[in-house]
Amino acid sequence: MTALQQLTALFDSVAGLVHDGVILADPVGEVLYHNSAASILLAMPRIRHLRDVQRDIGIMLPKLTTAADQQRRLPSLEHGNRDVVHLECWVKQSPAERLLEFNVTQLELPEMPEALQLVVVSDNTANRRLDTLIERSASTRLITQNPHMRGIVDTLEQVAPTRAPVLLQGESGTGKTMFAKIIHNNSSRTDAPFIKVNCAAIPETLLESELFGHVKGAFTGALNSRPGRFQAAHGGTLFLDEISEIPLHLQPKLLTALEEQHFQMVGSDETVEVDIRIIAASNQDLGAMVEDGRFRADLYYRLGVFNIEVPALRDRPEDIPLLIKHLCETLVTRGYPKNLQCSEEAMGKLLNYPWPGNIRELANAVEHAMILAKNDIVTTDCLPRHIREYAGMAASGMSDEEALEAQRAEILNTIAEAQGNRAEAARMLGIDRSTLWRRMHRLGIAEGE
Repeated sequence: MTALQQLTALFDSVAGLVHDGVILADPVGEVLYHNSAASILLAMPRIRHLRDVQRDIGIMLPKLTTAADQQRRLPSLEHGNRDVVHLECWVKQSPAERLLEFNVTQLELPEMPEALQLVVVSDNTANRRLDTLIERSASTRLITQNPHMRGIVDTLEQVAPTRAPVLLQGESGTGKTMFAKIIHNNSSRTDAPFIKVNCAAIPETLLESELFGHVKGAFTGALNSRPGRFQAAHGGTLFLDEISEIPLHLQPKLLTALEEQHFQMVGSDETVEVDIRIIAASNQDLGAMVEDGRFRADLYYRLGVFNIEVPALRDRPEDIPLLIKHLCETLVTRGYPKNLQCSEEAMGKLLNYPWPGNIRELANAVEHAMILAKNDIVTTDCLPRHIREYAGMAASGMSDEEALEAQRAEILNTIAEAQGNRAEAARMLGIDRSTLWRRMHRLGIAEGE
């Protein structure tokens, strides 16, 4: 068997297993071998000559031995003392275009007077579209290819230049704060303050003072006058997160401040004038709260001139790989390993998990996996335990009730293992403490359990 026959036999046994197209041609371009992947990528069942590829695809493949073709090269890389020429070409194939990358180099055989030509064809369509989406999202920091999410952005870009209040509703961790910043950044107030108030994080007794400020002596401990968040947001945007936590007795004052753009500080009769744009957010259904008498209808309709429902991550699974790539790139800038690959099995578990903590939980899972990755590969063993175990529960045919009970048992057992230390239990589960608290609340686990 000649060296050429040995080489083509080797290509046949190896190149038939890869997804990239492999073409081996003689010095004049006659194809000696090509694998099935090359036929599929080029939509050419039989490839006889490199000029057929050039004609059908519309790309000039360089013949490395001629000066004329040398001038057509893109910048090349040195690889094993041989030039590798890289070319990219968008190819129109039904039903859409594909971006193909051609890598061309030479192979020398002892008994051949001239070098053979090796062409490797890769499909870069998905990666290029992924990069384009991230690039396009840079101005808004919205990472999505979901049509509904893109529609929300289009709506917000129309609403942003106006003064209209916007109400963002959706589960915790879906990105409502980011949407609020998109509105502010696309408004005429972009150079003015963006003030965020988490209404759930401020004790009810202090919330009025925090929002509207107080004068000296207004209450015990008010040793000095202090302006509130309304004054701080003057000329800009006030973002009231978790607006559902505003107590009923304070809602009339908030409504008046929104409608008339003035109010009184706590302990004062003087009117304070402000110019603010209000954006509110809630992880509860405010419409249902109005029906239950737990939220004022007039305030709800004032806040929700534009009511935006932000979808949960499980309702846009096509965004998960996109978000994972973005999160990995962000973590790399903080010193985490780069060029990690995610195994198909691990990615499958990430895609099938329901993400009750949404993007915030995904970010924690990605960081957890990057820390545990070995040999630059993220395997299922690198994922947080609750994500690995969810796949097992789903495969076992558990009902939703049984799955929830299993999650409840897992949390209780982990807290017991951590001897009641919630922070340690969250670490063992691969989530942050606030996610653990929300999950306990959703599963009906009391603090003392």
